[in-house]
Amino acid sequence: GWVRSVRSQKEVLFLHINDGSSLENLQVVADPSLENRDLTFGSAVEVQGKLVKSPHRMQNMELKAETIRVVGPCDTWSFPLKTKERHPLEYVRQFPHLRCRNNTLGSLLRIRSEATAAIHSFFQDNGYVHIHTPIITSNDCEGAGELFQIEVSWLHKAREPAEKTHFFNVPAFLTVSGQLHLEVMAGAFTHVFTFGPTFRAENSQSRRHLAEFYMVEAELSFTESLEDIMQVMEDLFKTVTSTVFSKCPRDVELFHKYIAPAQKVILFFFFCRISYNEAVEILKQASQTFTFKPEWGCDLQTEHERYLVKHCGEVPVFVINYPYDLKPFYMRDNEDGPQHTVAAVDLLVPGIGELCGGSLREERLPFLESRLQRYLDLRKFGSVPHGGFGMGFERYLQYILGVENIKDVIPFPRFSHSCLL
Repeated sequence: GWVRSVRSQKEVLFLHINDGSSLENLQVVADPSLENRDLTFGSAVEVQGKLVKSPHRMQNMELKAETIRVVGPCDTWSFPLKTKERHPLEYVRQFPHLRCRNNTLGSLLRIRSEATAAIHSFFQDNGYVHIHTPIITSNDCEGAGELFQIEVSWLHKAREPAEKTHFFNVPAFLTVSGQLHLEVMAGAFTHVFTFGPTFRAENSQSRRHLAEFYMVEAELSFTESLEDIMQVMEDLFKTVTSTVFSKCPRDVELFHKYIAPAQKVILFFFFCRISYNEAVEILKQASQTFTFKPEWGCDLQTEHERYLVKHCGEVPVFVINYPYDLKPFYMRDNEDGPQHTVAAVDLLVPGIGELCGGSLREERLPFLESRLQRYLDLRKFGSVPHGGFGMGFERYLQYILGVENIKDVIPFPRFSHSCLL
C-alpha cells in the first residue's frame, strides 16, 4: 500500500498504510531499525509480518512488521498532497493524476464503484436486458445540436471534397443518448437498459454540466402509463442509494461530515408529483422574484426547479405533462386540447434540479408521419406502447453526497477549455 503517516519513537516505529480498498488505514508496528529515509508520506511500501489483535480501541487489528521494503519513494517536498491536511476539492482538481490518493476522492471512487454495481443489479433483478449502445452515432437524439462531430485526421490530409471526407460516408458524432438504440431493442425485449458515457458540447463552466458524463437509461415496452416510468425511476433511486449507504458507510460519512454537513437523503418518503401546469402556478404565486419570469410554455430554469423542490418540502419532485413545443418529437402526445402537452416527466432533487428525464414514446404511426424514417419503420412492424427515462450518474452522486461541483464526482472531468490527462 501507500504510506499515510510515519511516527518514529525511540523504541517503536508506527506506520499507517492504505491500499485503496477502504478508508481505514492499517497500523504497522515495527522496530525503529526498519526505518529508512525513503519511508515517507506517499511512498509505496511492501510490508511483511504478523497480523495481530490491536490493544487500541480505534482498530481491531495491526501488523507487526518483520520486513519493510520501499517499492516507490515519494519526494514529500514536491508532492502536492500533504499529510494531515484536508485539501479543498478545488485544489486537488488541479492534479488529475494524483487526486485519487486523496481521502475524499478515494471515497468517491469506491462509492462510484458500488453505485455502478447496484444499478446493474437493480435492472438485472427486475428482468432487464443490458444493451451496449454505440458511442459513435449518426443521430442527434436530443435534437439540441450540442454534438461532438467525429473527424479522421488522415482524410483531411488527402484534400478530398467535403462529401468524401466522412469515414462512415455520413456525418458521425459522439452519442448524446442511447435512447433511440434502446427503442430499437424495445421492439424485441420488454425491458432494456444501458449505462455508459454520453457527450454534450455545452460551452458551460457551471457546477452541473460536463462535456462527458455517464447516463443510466432504460426503456419499458407494453406500458401506457407515465406512472409506470416514474415508479421505476423512484425504485432505482431508492434501491441504489440504500445499497451504497449500507456498503460504504464510512465513505458516505466522510462526505456528509466534512463536505456537506447539512446533507440529508431520506429514502423512505414518497416522491412528490405535480403537473407542469401546477408547477407554473406555484411559481407565479411565489413571493420570490425570479430572474426568468415563470410563464406557461416556457422551460423551467434551475431557479424554478429549486423553488419547486423547496415548496414541496425538500424532497424529490416529479413534474409531468410538459408543453408539446418544449419536448422532442418522440414524446407521446396527450391530445389534451388547447394546452397541448406530452407525457413527459422530469425528476427534480434538492440542491441539483433535474436528475432524470423520461416520457412515454409516441408509438402511433400517424402522429409521426413526415418525421424520422427509421423511427417510423419501428412503428410499422409490431410497435407497442412504451416509455423510458435517463438519469445522469454524476448528478445522482452529487445529490446523495452533497458535492457542490459535478467536476468532483468523476475521476477525469471533461468540460469546455479543460481536458487534462
